[in-house]
Amino acid sequence: MGLFSGRPSLAIVILVLVVVLLRYRNWGQGVLGRRRRASSVVTPPRSLSPEKGFRESTANGPPGYREVFPPPGRECLVKVLQNATSFLNEIEFRKNLIPFTSNYEECGSSVYTPTGISIGEVKALGDFPDYATLADVPLPNVYEGFELDRAIARPYRPFRWAYHQTMSLTKLETDWWLELEKSYTSSIALRKELYRKHTKLVLDYLPGSELACKELMEMALQFYCARYPQFFSLSQDQRNGYVFHNAILKSTTIIKDHHPLHVLLDNVPEDFACMLRNPADGYYYFRAGVICSSLGWNLGTKLGMSLKDIHAPIPDYKEKMEFSMDRYFSKLPTSKPIQRGSWGLEVDQPLFMPPGDPHESLRLTQDPSLALASIHLRVDWQTLRRLPLSGVVIFNFTALFTPLTDFREEAYIPALVRKVLCEGTKAIMEYKNTWHVEHVAIPALERWEREQEENGLVEDGWEVKTLKEAPFWPGWEAVWRRRQGF
Repeated sequence: MGLFSGRPSLAIVILVLVVVLLRYRNWGQGVLGRRRRASSVVTPPRSLSPEKGFRESTANGPPGYREVFPPPGRECLVKVLQNATSFLNEIEFRKNLIPFTSNYEECGSSVYTPTGISIGEVKALGDFPDYATLADVPLPNVYEGFELDRAIARPYRPFRWAYHQTMSLTKLETDWWLELEKSYTSSIALRKELYRKHTKLVLDYLPGSELACKELMEMALQFYCARYPQFFSLSQDQRNGYVFHNAILKSTTIIKDHHPLHVLLDNVPEDFACMLRNPADGYYYFRAGVICSSLGWNLGTKLGMSLKDIHAPIPDYKEKMEFSMDRYFSKLPTSKPIQRGSWGLEVDQPLFMPPGDPHESLRLTQDPSLALASIHLRVDWQTLRRLPLSGVVIFNFTALFTPLTDFREEAYIPALVRKVLCEGTKAIMEYKNTWHVEHVAIPALERWEREQEENGLVEDGWEVKTLKEAPFWPGWEAVWRRRQGF
C-alpha cells in the first residue's frame, strides 16, 4: 500500500491532505457481514480518496520541480541573526544548493538550504536558535495547572459524515503540538524497548539528514521547555554545551553526545518522519525518522523512498494524484503547519505491529467471545510542517487509545460512528479494517444512540453529520476534565 501504509498511513494521510489543501479549503473545517476476511498484514489507511472533483489531469506528463523551492525564510532570519539581510541572490542560491547526501557541518558557508539560508548563517545561529521566530510559528503558552499524574490527551474524535467528503483539516494549535500524558514514563520505556529489539526498524537516518534531525530535536525540546517548564529545562556550560534536564525521568542528556533522533527517542513519545528535498529533481524523499507506532509496516522497509515510489502501489495515484502531491510539498510554507486525526477500532491497544505479529490474527475473524471492554478507538493525531532552516517537511503523529465504552457519555458520537461503520463507502471501510470488531461495536453504538436520545443528550431526529465542534463534541471539555479527576 506504499510508504507508511498501516496505522497511521502516512502515504494516504499526506495524499489526502494535499489534494484537499489544493482545493483551497478553509482551515478547520451496514455491518459488512460475518464472513472470514482475507489475511492482510498491513493495517488499512484511514481514507481512500479525496472528493471526486479534486482529481487533476497530468495528461501532459508530470512537471519538473528542480526549479521550484519552498517559500524563502530570510524575512524571518533577519529578526534573529544580526547582520543578516532579506536579500537572496537567486543565481548564487541555485548554483550552491546543498547536495542531497551532504552533512551540513562539512559544507562551505556559501552553500544554501532549500529555504534560501546559507550554511554559514545556519552555523552562525548556533544551537537552539529562536525557531519560533524563524518559522513564524509561536512557542506554546505555559500549561497552567497541569498535573502529570492525572493527564490524559485531549479526546480527539475525528469522525465525520458524509465520510468521503471532508478531511477535517485545521491549522495547528501551537499549544498542543506535543502533549504529555500520565503514561509518559511507561511510553518512553516501551519505545526504548522497541528500539532495543528492532533497532533500525524503528529509528534510522541517511546521509544528508543531519541538519533536519538536529533542527527537529531542538524545536521539540524548546516546545517542552516552554509548555512544561516545571518538568523540562535546558542549560549550557563550556564543557558540555547544551544539557537537557528531564525532571520526570530524573535524567540529563548532554545533547552533543547523542544523535538527535536518540534524544527524541529518550524524551519525546512521538513519531517523526523527515522528508528531504533532492536538488537533482526537486522531489521529496524519506531520509530519517523514529517511528514506534506503525502497524503492518516499519521504517526499515521504507527509508530512502521518494514520494513517487511511496505511492506507486496506490490505485490511480500516478494518473490522478501525483501532480497535486508534488506541487504541495514543493510550496508548503514554514508558517502553515497543519493538524488532523485518523482513526480505527482495535482489539486492545496495539502500538507496533510488524508483519507476522501474532496480533494480526485478531483481524481475520469476528471472535464471538470478544468483550466490549477490549475494543478501543485508536486515533493517530498528526501534524505536517516544514522546518525553517533545513526546509525538510516533517510528519509527526502520536497514537492515542480510548475504550469504546467511553462513547456512551459523549453526545452524538455513538450515532456518528455507527453511521460511518454501517453506511460508509465499502472500499473505504475495507481499507479501514474495522470488520473484526463490528459485530460487537455496532450493537453497542446502537444502544448508546437510543439511550442518548431518551436521556435528552441528543435531540430526537438529529440528522447525523460532522459536528461543528469536530474533532471534539459538545461539552467535551467538561467530560475530559472529569476523566482526569477534576
